Parts: sequence; C-alpha cells; structure tokens
Amino acid sequence: MRVLVTGGAGFIGSNFVRRALTGWLPGLDPDELVVLDKFTYAGNPANLDPVAADPRLRVVRGDICDPAVVKQEMAGTDLVVHFAAESHVDRSIAGAAEFVMTNVVGTQTLLQGALEAGVDRFVHVSTDEVYGSIDEGSWPEEHPLAPNSPYAASKASSDLIARAFHTTHGLDVRITRCSNNYGPHQFPEKVIPLFVTNLVDGEQVPLYGDGLNVRDWLHVDDHCAGIALVATRGRAGEVYNIGGGTELTNRELTTRLLGITGRDWSAVRPVADRLAHDRRYSVDITKISTELGYAPRVGIEEGLRDTVRWYLDNRAWWEPLKRG
Repeated sequence: MRVLVTGGAGFIGSNFVRRALTGWLPGLDPDELVVLDKFTYAGNPANLDPVAADPRLRVVRGDICDPAVVKQEMAGTDLVVHFAAESHVDRSIAGAAEFVMTNVVGTQTLLQGALEAGVDRFVHVSTDEVYGSIDEGSWPEEHPLAPNSPYAASKASSDLIARAFHTTHGLDVRITRCSNNYGPHQFPEKVIPLFVTNLVDGEQVPLYGDGLNVRDWLHVDDHCAGIALVATRGRAGEVYNIGGGTELTNRELTTRLLGITGRDWSAVRPVADRLAHDRRYSVDITKISTELGYAPRVGIEEGLRDTVRWYLDNRAWWEPLKRG
C-alpha cells in the first residue's frame, strides 16, 4: 500500500506518520509512505526524526496548491490522508486569505489530483469548529455547519468540496471532524504547549475572557487511531466525529496545568476575549464508536502529565520555535 500524507511534518500529521511506520495503527501497514509538506512555520522536519531512517518513508517539500506537484505525488497512491491546513484561529482573524488558499484551494487541488490518479481512498481531516458553538448536548455528524471564525469557515468549505467530489465523481472520500488535540510536538502557539512552556520558564499565561469557554480534549494518539479506523473500515462519503470525551473550561484546563507545573494563579494574566470566541464545542462520537469500535484510551490526567513531561524533556525542540 502506498500512502500519501499531506502536512505530515506538522503536529497531528507527523504523529500519524510515526505511528503508521511503527505498526501502531491496526490495518495500516504501508509499503511506501510519502509525506507532502510545504514546511511552513508549523511543519518541522525534526518531527519525523524518529522514523527518518525508515526506507519506506519519502519526504517531499511541496505545496498542496501546486497541481504539478500534486499530480506527481498522487501517481500510484492507494490512500491519501489529508492533514495539511492553516489551523490557528488567531492567525485567521488577523488575515484569512492564506487560510482560504491552503484549506479550500489546496483541498480542491488534492481532490482533483486524486480523482485523476484513480486513488482508492481519500481521508479528509477536519475539525469540530465547523459546527460553530453549542450550548448543551453534542453535535452529531448531520448537524448543520455554522462556522464562526475564518479558519472554521475555510475548513467547512473544504468539507463541502470533499463531499461534492464523492457525490459528483464517486471518489471514495471519508471526512473526520476532531475535537481539540493535544500531545507532543504541538507548535507552541496552541494553548496547551504555550501554557506549558511559559509556566516551566516562570512566565505568565494569557487566559481569554472569563475562561469559561469549554473544549473537549483529545489526545493526538487517540485522534490518529480514529483516523486509521476511518481509513481502513469507514464508509465512503461518510463523516465521522472523533472526540476525547473530556470537556474542560479553559479555567479548569489552566488549573490542571498550574498543578502539574507547580505554579499558582499569580501566573495567569487575563486578556481580552478572542473575537467571535465559540463558547462550547462537543462532538457526539456514537457513530464512530458503534460502527468502527473507536474509544479514546488516553485519560486526561495521564495525557496532560505525559505532555508536560515531553516538553520538559525536549527544550531543544520548542525553544527555537518560541524565539521565532
């Protein structure tokens, strides 16, 4: 099996690549695994160091918006797992054009390339943010899309394009929508690695608004396991939510990180709330659980402690990124 992983040097993509090449993802045993990554600020070659010597791995520096590169790398591919995306909400608020280009045009370019190359399966990795905000309950996959940030809108657009390629052309496209990921190798602009690295360096952390926005936290290992299930056992044209099953307010998350790092609330600096800040996310994982047997396995206590330990042990990875 030849697998093409876009954005495979980023946080979630590189985890998927490392896990796939070490036999950790049931049903996925690639003979060749190609990483296609533009290596923007969030794509880090060091993320692939643990599997760099694997003869099955080939890393290509290229843009998913470039039809020529996409055509070349799609040839002979059996499975595409599409992670590549601009993903930081704050950056999308400051400027949305790059998000539309990468997330929408890039996805369309990949889908067209997959169609022309006769790719068997295409897994499009999306986000729960496409649903908007929910006061109570959890979103099923059929819930209408109502994105509130330019980032979320660009991902919702890419979801619809992916769906259209299945409906129009019969391309086997499967869409996943995950809750908030955390774990090793996450770029330190996201809340958990930002807070952890600030706290261990004796700095303050910025807490948006009243801190009562709620997120469902999903360890990156559980996310990648869910994606593998969708890739190997999911149904064409279907959407699958992947959640972690642990909802925390940002204040609760901050309290846990303060406890693990030995800091107190004097390390927290309240800041003005983010524009159009969604109040609560919650995905219903009944479908992927009943159809494919998915269940999150990394508990939040274990996951956070292991994540903090990884950042403590890997300063050489994150310090240059924070210096910018």
